[in-house]
Amino acid sequence: MIQVENLTVSYDGRKVVVGVDLDVAAGEAVGLVGESGSGKSSVLRAMVGLVSDVAGRVAIEGADVVGLRRGAQQRRAMQMVFQDPYGSLHPQHRIERVLGEALAIQGFSDREARIRRALDDVGLDPALGVRYPHQLSGGQRQRVAIARALIVEPKALLLDEPTSALDVSVQAEILNLLDRLRRERRIAMLVVSHDLAMVGWLCGRISVMEAGRIVERLSAAELRAGRVAEPYTAELLAASRGYRRVA
Repeated sequence: MIQVENLTVSYDGRKVVVGVDLDVAAGEAVGLVGESGSGKSSVLRAMVGLVSDVAGRVAIEGADVVGLRRGAQQRRAMQMVFQDPYGSLHPQHRIERVLGEALAIQGFSDREARIRRALDDVGLDPALGVRYPHQLSGGQRQRVAIARALIVEPKALLLDEPTSALDVSVQAEILNLLDRLRRERRIAMLVVSHDLAMVGWLCGRISVMEAGRIVERLSAAELRAGRVAEPYTAELLAASRGYRRVA
């Protein structure tokens, strides 16, 4: 579903991502981990067109989305959920308008029904559609952000630290929601995080980034068992202070 080949991203002439290759199948979740500044989020931003200086190939079902002027269908196919569920929602727009805007851009009809269904799909009362983001909890706001991404029926989701801004008690709820949506809708998910426990639970495969490059690829089972080849990956495990699988 997702193919990334030799992706390079630069800011002001400085390369922050170099030669990254990734692939994600339909219904699969793949993790991308590394320390802050390793280039993880830049990979996602490049994939959805938020970075201009990009080289390489990004494709959804074989259709290139980098280096071309993307059409509406290509934008619809790959959606992103940002790290901060408050900053990514317009503070002066009601939730129904936040969701309705995505539908309007893509030309969907029956918007009211789709908004109600989208909120219900992520475990929110459709009555919350009349509220503003500041009237919701952090977990509710992240559910709205997920609903906004899903409402246009994408084939792939890019998730940038989807639980890092949430209380620990809420994180498991969001992870269970994402896992259910992945299985039911066969959505391909690329998950960026520094939380090894979260990635090891949600994702079947993990790529490790250091200084803009992928330095190791391993399965979730290998990560949980600590069977890693690169010293950098071993340092990440040690820094996680007692890595364990999320219940």
